[in-house]
Amino acid sequence: MKIIVNDAFQKNYIYELVMPAGKGFDPEFEPDLSPREMLELGVFGGAYFSDGHEEFPADWFLHAKLSATGPDPNLNYFKVSASQPLAVWQAKGWIYPDDPRGWFQWYCRYYMGRRVPAEDARQIKRWKAIRRHIGAIAKHCRPGDMTCRPKQRQALLHWAYDSRRM
Repeated sequence: MKIIVNDAFQKNYIYELVMPAGKGFDPEFEPDLSPREMLELGVFGGAYFSDGHEEFPADWFLHAKLSATGPDPNLNYFKVSASQPLAVWQAKGWIYPDDPRGWFQWYCRYYMGRRVPAEDARQIKRWKAIRRHIGAIAKHCRPGDMTCRPKQRQALLHWAYDSRRM
């Protein structure tokens, strides 16, 4: 199945879904949360898909915490800002041209069944590197203490790690 994207970031971008949604993940990539779960919990201040999200299933957005006026940390699960501006990601070269919004856009498309082998490997490597924050929470926080290191916990949610389990 081919997907055609026309939004504020991409015009006539076409990609193909080659796997069933939520299936066929690289064995090293085991996210705790689906994109729908992340959006429902509250990530990216609700501003990630503020200009449209038609390429993804409508049910992802039924209970999503979205902002029409820009990032709002109060929409995040931990009520803190844990994001850097897109310009920072662009300056560091972390943005793949086909996913101009960044990692979460890549994850949503990967979850839906798009595969881009070299980019998938790069993003999975980045996802694995975020695990260092799990170690910091384990070292400095009592299990279940959601008030301990909320920025790190929110950042982990942004990368599909369920920091509520720690």
